[in-house]
Amino acid sequence: MSKEVFFPENEFIISKTDAKGTITYCNELFVNISGYKVQELMKQPHSILRHNDMPKVIFQKLWNNLQNGQEIFAYVKNKTKNGDYYWVLAFVTPSYDDHKQLAEYFSVRRKPNANIIKNSIEPLYRELLAIESKGGISASHSYLENLLKQKGVTYEQFIFSL
Repeated sequence: MSKEVFFPENEFIISKTDAKGTITYCNELFVNISGYKVQELMKQPHSILRHNDMPKVIFQKLWNNLQNGQEIFAYVKNKTKNGDYYWVLAFVTPSYDDHKQLAEYFSVRRKPNANIIKNSIEPLYRELLAIESKGGISASHSYLENLLKQKGVTYEQFIFSL
């Protein structure tokens, strides 16, 4: 049985990846909470931390934003090396080289509000996962877009409203 692990509210998990999502840097908190050694994380895809409870549509939205040169905030459930998990509110932004070419992604994660996770994010993600299991990412994408339209907000406004 996996258990939730926590990190201090005033500390940040920081990482960088190359343009393909391969880890090139991670701070000490990232290493400690993930349960991996630095050597096990370097040159691995960031998806090494992907938890099965995460709807694919959230990562699709994240990658679409980043590939369009936009930053994004997202609630993410990550898994540790031993199968435990931790929640983060991630801020991810693209970085460019001197020639204005995409060079890397920079991510700073903070501890999210537990009530937001329990009352808003977990129920939404369960619904999105159920929809994905029947109709795939396109169905969960439609559901999420309709939800945002009903609320009259963008994804970013929704995240900030929680």
